[in-house]
Amino acid sequence: MRSDMITQGLERTPHRALLKGTGLPQSEMGKPFIGIATSFTDLIPGHVGMRDLERFIEKGVHTGGGYSFFFGIPGVCDGISMGHKGMHYSLPTRELIADMVESVAEAHRLDGLVLLTNCDKITPGMLMAAARLDIPCIVVTAGPMMSGRGDAGRKYSFVTDTFEAMARYKAGVIDDQELARCEENACPGMGSCQGLFTANTMAILTETMGMSLPRCGTALAVSALKRRIAFASGERIVDLVRQNITPRSIMTREAFENAIRVDLALGGSSNTVLHLLAIAHEAGVELPLETFDILSKTTPQIASMNPAGEHFMEDLDAAGGVAGVMKQLGDRIHDCPTLMGLSTKEIAASLKGVDDSVIRSVDAPVKKEGGIAVLFGNIAPEGAVVKQSGVGEKMMQFTGTARCFDSEDIAMAAIMNGQIKSGDVVVIRYEGPKGGPGMREMLAPTAAIMGLGLGDSVALITDGRFSGGTRGPCIGHISPEAAVGGPIALVEDGDKIELDIPSRSLKLLVSDEELASRRARWVAPEPKIKKGWLARYAKVVTSAHTGAITTAE
Repeated sequence: MRSDMITQGLERTPHRALLKGTGLPQSEMGKPFIGIATSFTDLIPGHVGMRDLERFIEKGVHTGGGYSFFFGIPGVCDGISMGHKGMHYSLPTRELIADMVESVAEAHRLDGLVLLTNCDKITPGMLMAAARLDIPCIVVTAGPMMSGRGDAGRKYSFVTDTFEAMARYKAGVIDDQELARCEENACPGMGSCQGLFTANTMAILTETMGMSLPRCGTALAVSALKRRIAFASGERIVDLVRQNITPRSIMTREAFENAIRVDLALGGSSNTVLHLLAIAHEAGVELPLETFDILSKTTPQIASMNPAGEHFMEDLDAAGGVAGVMKQLGDRIHDCPTLMGLSTKEIAASLKGVDDSVIRSVDAPVKKEGGIAVLFGNIAPEGAVVKQSGVGEKMMQFTGTARCFDSEDIAMAAIMNGQIKSGDVVVIRYEGPKGGPGMREMLAPTAAIMGLGLGDSVALITDGRFSGGTRGPCIGHISPEAAVGGPIALVEDGDKIELDIPSRSLKLLVSDEELASRRARWVAPEPKIKKGWLARYAKVVTSAHTGAITTAE
């Protein structure tokens, strides 16, 4: 075992002494050492219940014959950090988390890891570490939040009833009392936000790839089932160590394709594009951006999930969860091994039935294509991403007038002050991985556009990214970004921009000669942040179309 390097032999007397200083009994010295990387924090609703799950994981590890050690991993709540300086830190923490898990596991020669996680950048950071280390690992996602409850059976959810409610209040659609009710009911307790936002999408994709146990991705945070999954995961990791089953044997190219298919079928978060590309990089799997679009054209969307649709995570779980989605997709899903020991096909086959009012058959889909599309054109030569499952039919093809803003903050002020009109294309730039830095998530402006009733007449494009809660004609990840001189930096107020999602096209209707003239005059702006670790991050982060990873190359 890896841990023999700190427990065996005369030369390890000091190491054993320090381990005994933690309370480790001599009788446990030869057992598999299992690290439990926990992102518990009182700051994030998705994580406040983890103290409970930690206990059950620990019980499972010891029942399985291992010895567990807890260590902490930081977490940032995208909702709380939204719309101010804090959002610069969200995506970059993904890299920090991967580095921290790697550092602790390698420094202490841990034999295996249970990765307890839940929210947007934390789960992918944990998976990146698992793929990089390639030691036995299993992921426990802490589960989604229940929907809020209101009068006459109304269900509340975080994005619809906070960010979009602000804009509805501003427009006079709702009053003070209804806004207060939204605030009180939107987040009724522990768990990741109720819809198919990034946290829940990543939990589902983790299960789809076989890196967590069945139903882990959808079982509610408040459920006894989640505790039992935590216990079983702790027990299973000891078996994985003994059998030397490692993440790279699970996270194959076929497993990533399964994850993409399920994401497309559910209409999940566009952030998964960034995260799956980054995880694949760590796993040594070639996964070009175009893969998402190729699979999208042959993967129907078979569920209508909040925020763009009607169903919540609790509905998806009751309808059959991940296994139900794979069962409905049938031969579109590869038969891959999982950490459970059963293959993906076996797990899907074990499900007796699927509620097809929530998870439809491929013959009666919500939409004929998957939830994500990749666009190319002279404004995005290396690609851009749109969550087409959230775009109304009227805006699938649209030509509008550019209104340019060099930061999210300036754009948000213009939207809320009524400066954006029907027929506009809001261009928010210098918010990419380098230019942001940190590729800020723009839920506030997209929710404001929807809340103001402009979702069928205004588009938004950016080199930044969007929340899983975003809906409407919002195109992000435009590459190359403005900060490195990408064409989005050359757009001017009044330019016409043509969006054609069915044709996968995004064009700036300006001549090549004019663009060349503008490029000759373009001067790169000063970095927005010049000190601290974000300044270092901006120097090494890659483009969004490669997953916004950091490399030493």
